Amino acid sequence: MTRTWSFFPAVALLALRLCAGMKSCSIWLSSKPVVQIGSSFQVYCTFKCRCTGAMYSDHPRKLQRHQEFNSTTVFVNVTNITKNITYSCDCKCAPELDPCGLDISAGYLPELPQNLSCIYEVKGNQSVVVFCTWSPGRDTFLWSHSVLWVTKNHIDGPTGCNGSSKEAGLSSAGLSSAGFTASSSDAECISVQVEARNILGSVETPTYQLWDIASPSSPVLGSPRCSSRRCIIGMNQSVWTQHVEIQFTAEPHIWTSSPDQVVQTDPVQTGPVQYWSVSSLEPFTFYQFRARSRLRLWSRWSANVSGRTQEEAPAKELDVWVPEAASDFKSLRVYWKPLSVSSARGRILGYTLRVSESNFIYNVSADVSNRTVTFCEDCEVTVWAINSKGKSPPATITTPHRKVKPQEVLPPQDVHVTGAGDHSVCISWRRPDSSPLLAAYVVEWYREGNKMEDLQWVRLGRDDNHTVVTGLKPFECYEGAVHVVYNQSSVGSSRFLGVSTGSSAPSAAPSVQETVEGNQVTVTWTELPRGERRGCLTIYTIYLEMSSSQLPPVSVPAAQRKYIIRNLSPARYSLWMTASTAGGEGRAGQKVNFSIQHETRLFPLVLCAVVGPVLMVLVCLYHSSAVKQRFRVFFQCLVLDVVPDPANSKWAKDSLQGKGKMNLQLQLSNSSGTEEEEEPDLVDVEELLLPPPPSCTETELLHPQTNYIKSFSHDSDSSAHTQTSLDSTVDYISSHGPGHMEEEVEEEEEDQEPFGFFPSHNLLTEPMEFGGKLTLNAVRIDCSDFLLSEA
Repeated sequence: MTRTWSFFPAVALLALRLCAGMKSCSIWLSSKPVVQIGSSFQVYCTFKCRCTGAMYSDHPRKLQRHQEFNSTTVFVNVTNITKNITYSCDCKCAPELDPCGLDISAGYLPELPQNLSCIYEVKGNQSVVVFCTWSPGRDTFLWSHSVLWVTKNHIDGPTGCNGSSKEAGLSSAGLSSAGFTASSSDAECISVQVEARNILGSVETPTYQLWDIASPSSPVLGSPRCSSRRCIIGMNQSVWTQHVEIQFTAEPHIWTSSPDQVVQTDPVQTGPVQYWSVSSLEPFTFYQFRARSRLRLWSRWSANVSGRTQEEAPAKELDVWVPEAASDFKSLRVYWKPLSVSSARGRILGYTLRVSESNFIYNVSADVSNRTVTFCEDCEVTVWAINSKGKSPPATITTPHRKVKPQEVLPPQDVHVTGAGDHSVCISWRRPDSSPLLAAYVVEWYREGNKMEDLQWVRLGRDDNHTVVTGLKPFECYEGAVHVVYNQSSVGSSRFLGVSTGSSAPSAAPSVQETVEGNQVTVTWTELPRGERRGCLTIYTIYLEMSSSQLPPVSVPAAQRKYIIRNLSPARYSLWMTASTAGGEGRAGQKVNFSIQHETRLFPLVLCAVVGPVLMVLVCLYHSSAVKQRFRVFFQCLVLDVVPDPANSKWAKDSLQGKGKMNLQLQLSNSSGTEEEEEPDLVDVEELLLPPPPSCTETELLHPQTNYIKSFSHDSDSSAHTQTSLDSTVDYISSHGPGHMEEEVEEEEEDQEPFGFFPSHNLLTEPMEFGGKLTLNAVRIDCSDFLLSEA
């Protein structure tokens, strides 16, 4: 019993294991599992147990809404399929069974292959190698392959090819090329065809004769051997053809076919090598060459080979220009443009300049485009470019300030600059009426303030009235001029300023410095760096703030670097600046602070405090007679150099009218001189103080102030001598100088008894006193003591 009961559990376990590998359903399609993209079909599921079945698609599974076909079968409709997809069905059974599923592939039929062509190469004398290519068309998304069918038709006499044997060439999956070999005798009777296949079907191309679609293989070119204008190229072809095309280029992707192709043979080498001549080339130019040949179709282009033609002497003169600002009447800077490659015809080794006046030669290296020479007015400067083969034609220009002939020339009129697109401007002008017939124009331009290093120019004809300047840098400011050129020299010009192809607000502000003087401040600033101007500067703006209240801004032209603000009130100020272009005002600069102080009266107070006491001392000293006399001595130089005439003084006029009369009796002697001398007559003398003569010489200072003495004779009607004495005594006692005094003394000594005019005592220390009556002898003055005292 025990053994019997143990048998049943083992059978049950085995049955469960068998049921575990069974499917709970079966799935099928209304079409094949490989369908064309865009087709429609049904997917069916039949369940093997009673259950509620479900249908799913893709991974992860997505529940599908199905329809019932019968009690055990359901289905879904699939329309316009676009990709590969998987369907599955599931049902809950007891015992549990595995679900069922099906993969569906979608794709296209193969397209008809296009552009079938074959390359024909001869291998020896008995066989040929044919390699064919074609375009397979679009991707089918299915496993596909192509078959090249080759039909070899044997030659049957002169009529053509008869009989055939079709054999498969190279069969390839996803490839579009295949090749085969054949005998050279059968090559003309071979035909080819391509068949494309996949699981949905196949397509075939028409059958082509090999000779109709065959082309020779690409030629193989050797290294060119070039002169200055021609290159010889060796060419190797697998099949001898008469049709060969050679192309050359000096620029990428611009090919030119050689107009003449002369076949030359190499006397050394033998075989299929041919030599082709390519002419009409430019000297010292790097060229690339390629070639192809043709049977009935052209071969592919060969690999490129390159070579450079040899040099020739430069073919064109230099474009030479001397701007007006390049001369300082001591030296002259001459500019020239480098020659183009086609004009240079070689590598330029340097330049030579010659000045006609001095006949001096200047040699310049090839990387230089200007040279300073000795200035000479109305002379010629000649410039040559030099390469290994020789010199260019001479380029001659006359120095500035040459006299214009045959007439005076006005500068170009109404010069205008307008925008002409990105990085370009149009410069136009009106031709002056007095322009000579042989005159032309030169338009020059350069970045603002950088003429000597950045000068560019263009030459134009007499009838031109505008030009378009290209290649200007954005946010740069340019200036220039339009010149009338006669006999290679500028004879009139009109300038233009502030040209820019784009502008925005400056990216920096000026750096400010201030200097305060009294109630004014002098503001100076530096020029903005070129890269931060962002166009042509138009104005600078000065902002001034006083005690948190802003004053009206001041606009200054962009050419200035200094401005003075006057009449500022005493206060504390803040100052800053901005720069502006046509694109707007830049950011504000750093503020600087300064103060205006109140004016002080210190100097007038100090002056009054010092001068007042001095004046009081001088006034006190002036009342002293001794000091007064000394002042008169030391300040004689301040008196005008004009001696007053005492005879015209008020005192003299009053005396002539009878005031202050003196009776002077003189003892007259007879001519014999025998009478005894009587007592002398007494004379009344009146003392007058005379000013010293005005002079600053050392000699004059030796004579201090003297007294003037005027004597009057007593009235006498009977004696003529009395009248003579009266006339002779009315005069200066102190004359205009020592010389005059000596002359008068000498005259008196001849006519009468001598007497002196200066007193023997010092007039400065003791006053002169006259009392009673004086004789003429008493009046005599001795000046020796006076001179000794002054010394």
